Amino acid sequence: MKSLQEIVNRAKRIVFFGGAGVSTASGIPDFRGEGGLYSREFEGLTPEMILSRSFFYLHPETFFDFYRRHMLHPDAKPNAAHAKLFEMERAGRLTGLVTQNIDGLHRQAGSRLVYELHGSVHENACMECGKPFSMAWMLGTSGIPRCPDCGGVVKPSVVLYGEAPDHYACTGACREIARCDVLIVAGTSLEVEPAASCLTYFRGKELVVINREETPADSRATLVIRGDIAETLGALHIEEAKACVRRESANRCRWMA
Repeated sequence: MKSLQEIVNRAKRIVFFGGAGVSTASGIPDFRGEGGLYSREFEGLTPEMILSRSFFYLHPETFFDFYRRHMLHPDAKPNAAHAKLFEMERAGRLTGLVTQNIDGLHRQAGSRLVYELHGSVHENACMECGKPFSMAWMLGTSGIPRCPDCGGVVKPSVVLYGEAPDHYACTGACREIARCDVLIVAGTSLEVEPAASCLTYFRGKELVVINREETPADSRATLVIRGDIAETLGALHIEEAKACVRRESANRCRWMA
């Protein structure tokens, strides 16, 4: 923790890159960890198979049944990690927050400089007319959800296996990673592509990895912490950045809004 605090204190531009492990303290199960969702089978099908683009089109009713039961967590709340990252952004220390998660907890905590590589469960849209729908609306449906206006299928705005991630989110994430001097990677196995390849753009001084399991980035990291992400980030003391950095962060917040 002392080393991490020193790295954060001398950083000029910090970017956070997070995965499922960031949200486990909020009660959302990990995916690839021991006992995680991806270690189980559902009537002979793996979650990767069910959450694929082809399965969505071929077996939509089974897809939506799985999606509602295992991917939506309406009672989940931001934990200490989400709160600390918002504090870092507000202080002008965090210039970008890249997440592979679809739970929307970073935005719920107040963060605005968020790049959601795989979309969000809070956004759904009719595939015919484009009308938007909330997660609450999706939870209130059964079978294949259909738009009440045109009858089109309402698809979650999340990236399924076999689909390309959002171009603008990826471009923005890679740009921020390329510009930062400190990159904190937490709660991710770095096995999912093309999201994991965003790290190849990092040219900064300090790479910090916070994860319970080994990752491909460990060998080139300045600091590796095997511990709880919420406890680790929650213990950090955040000082405000210089005025010029705060102004730049504020301007980018207004632009993204």
